[in-house]
Amino acid sequence: MNPLKTQGLKGKPCFVGGILIGILIGIAAFNILVSYRMDQFYNRIAFLEQTVQDKNAVLEKFEKSINTRSLIIKGIEVVLDFSGDEIDRLLIEKNIKDKYSTLLGKQIKNIDPDLIVEVVDKRIFKIEDKEYKLKVNRLVITEILKIWISVEQVA
Repeated sequence: MNPLKTQGLKGKPCFVGGILIGILIGIAAFNILVSYRMDQFYNRIAFLEQTVQDKNAVLEKFEKSINTRSLIIKGIEVVLDFSGDEIDRLLIEKNIKDKYSTLLGKQIKNIDPDLIVEVVDKRIFKIEDKEYKLKVNRLVITEILKIWISVEQVA
């Protein structure tokens, strides 16, 4: 028997097997890449949907008060005097804005400044295991409610 013919038959299954394994690895890599990109898009869509919901809530409040033709509160700006962690700063600012979000769309002449100050003045705010005491320093009520708050960590 010719030894070349017997070796040729052994090489063909290895070659075909190598091609099949390569195709399977390529499909798996492509699948991983596509699923990673889809996860990124899902997260982006969720973020954008939340942003749209927030904007729609503000828009509804503005539409309710548009017939009055007087000055209304269109935004809230919080200025913190705080030297701590940036993440804690963002959480405190977000929670303060949430407390004042009911004022959006309200007429300025119907708002009592003393009550606005009392919402967060001398309050203790907890983040995980830290406590912060809030003190309102200044308040300006125009179309944008601007409030200056000093934050001190309670020992």
